[in-house]
Amino acid sequence: MKDDKRDERFNPRQELAAVVYDTNVLGFKGPRKMTVIIPGMTPDQKRVKVCPRDESDTLLERWKLKRMDNLIELHNKTPVWNDDTQSYVLNFHGRVTQASVKNFQVVHDSDAEYVVMQFGRVAEDVFTMDYRFPLCTVQAFAIALSSFDSKLACE
Repeated sequence: MKDDKRDERFNPRQELAAVVYDTNVLGFKGPRKMTVIIPGMTPDQKRVKVCPRDESDTLLERWKLKRMDNLIELHNKTPVWNDDTQSYVLNFHGRVTQASVKNFQVVHDSDAEYVVMQFGRVAEDVFTMDYRFPLCTVQAFAIALSSFDSKLACE
């Protein structure tokens, strides 16, 4: 127990999420692909602490090496092409009102209808964000902010 406290003092950083953007096959013209990696949950619904001791133990490195124990992998829901609007669309149920490359919904592969998070434009410089379990506010906000970095977001 004493060793655990000492380790926390030397490495207090706790990782809550990692976001990976893939370039899509259409380059900049098509929808973006996003992977979100978050710590898993314990049986009593508490977040597993991920405090990397070195670079090989980060969320991102564990995901790259497919060491997914105690991690959850989420993806953005793939939008569908709409011939009428000549654009890719998602159903935001009225919560998102303007088209934007930054609009997205995050789901788990096992249930694409359970939207864990959605983010989108409602006015020129105004966005809305909705999230639910297993995300917390800080994780959802960080994921939303990542969509504004043009280098990360492949724009």
